[in-house]
Amino acid sequence: MPIDTLDRFEVKYLRIIDENGTADPSVMPPLPDALLKNIFEKIVLARTFNQRAMSLQREGRIGTYASFYGQEAAQVGSALAIAEGDWVFPSFRESGVLIALGYPMRRLYSYWAGDERGMQAPPGLNVFPMSVPVGTQAPHGMGAAWAMKYRKEKKASITYFGDGGSSRGDFHEALNLAGVFKVPAIFFCQNNQWAISMPRQRQTAAKTIAQKAIGYGIEGMAVDGNDAVAVYKATTDALDRAKRGEGPTLIEAFTYRLDDHTTSDEASRYRPKEEVEAWRVKEPLIRLRLFMEKKGLWTREYEEGVGKAALDAVDREIEAYEGMAAPEPSDMFRYTYDELTARQKRELKEFGWER
Repeated sequence: MPIDTLDRFEVKYLRIIDENGTADPSVMPPLPDALLKNIFEKIVLARTFNQRAMSLQREGRIGTYASFYGQEAAQVGSALAIAEGDWVFPSFRESGVLIALGYPMRRLYSYWAGDERGMQAPPGLNVFPMSVPVGTQAPHGMGAAWAMKYRKEKKASITYFGDGGSSRGDFHEALNLAGVFKVPAIFFCQNNQWAISMPRQRQTAAKTIAQKAIGYGIEGMAVDGNDAVAVYKATTDALDRAKRGEGPTLIEAFTYRLDDHTTSDEASRYRPKEEVEAWRVKEPLIRLRLFMEKKGLWTREYEEGVGKAALDAVDREIEAYEGMAAPEPSDMFRYTYDELTARQKRELKEFGWER
């Protein structure tokens, strides 16, 4: 008796603009020039923030910092697809996502300096605090999406994590429940090839992370994470599907972390220099610049103006961050529970922080 084939699956991969800045007209969406410029300018702004953060850490003006250099297309491209009212669940590397959404950079700098008030999102931005524990934000994003469906809201959640996060139980639990309840959730994996010193090929024997969606009955696709236009389209399409009630999507953005894991890491101990340099020439800004030049949207003067404006904006935000009043130490006690316990009241009194 022959063995029956129950089903067949495929994993789609989207690239629109290649490394030479040439777009494939068969998949190129009709994006307005203003949006392309916005993507470019947000990438420059995010990269400027990142460069300044690295310098501030070296000077002892902020603490340990997680760079996103090389991943700007994945972060900015996806962020600009997010609509007002959608909910964002970032990991610790998504500073670029938050900047593209309009999150105050002064608050991000204060967060990286150890001030938890930096994760207090301003009104109008549905952004949860950055998740440092790997993968724990995935069930939160799923749960929020479930609540949106229950309330019949035309909104969606998007949860960010790295390739290492796909090895955590939280990831699998979230995808399983999202598929079962068909919730409006996007799970966005920035596969930057390394989870600290653990290479991508040791995370899973699967050819892609995107194909893990198949096991949970949800949509899964891979995208060139250094192609900002492809990321924008993939995220927009996934969010639209979710809001039409067609369920969740797992997106794997194939990119590369050009800096160390954090400023506490030394990646040269485990990554060959040749690998890093091979990816450096593929970084997102080079590709987008070439594409926009062919369309007549980029000139050297234009980029110089964008760069100066970004530098001025970032430096103003650094000045504002460093001018912020220090947090109240008593807040560690006051906001741990809904009401102060007897022990906390006693400790506040002992420290002289009672008021």
